[in-house]
Amino acid sequence: MSLAPTLEAVEAPDETLDPDVPWITLVWNDPVNLMSYVTYVFQTYFGYDREKAESLMLDVHHKGRAVVSTGPREKMEIDTEALQGYGLWATFQKDI
Repeated sequence: MSLAPTLEAVEAPDETLDPDVPWITLVWNDPVNLMSYVTYVFQTYFGYDREKAESLMLDVHHKGRAVVSTGPREKMEIDTEALQGYGLWATFQKDI
């Protein structure tokens, strides 16, 4: 007598596993930081060139927020904490 399950007895899972990416880091508009400072932070922390940093800063200013980085959750947590350390209003979330 065999105790191993037969192929028919093993059921396939109902759901597929999605990888835990991408997550995004958002910077939100605030009444405190100057636009030049936000641009400086994007250049300093992310290494973005001036054009990209200014573009993201303008999105923050005009649209109220900008996605400044994408990747795995752990990296987005690090980016969010770093941006908060610079005094920016930053959050992270799973990209939808």
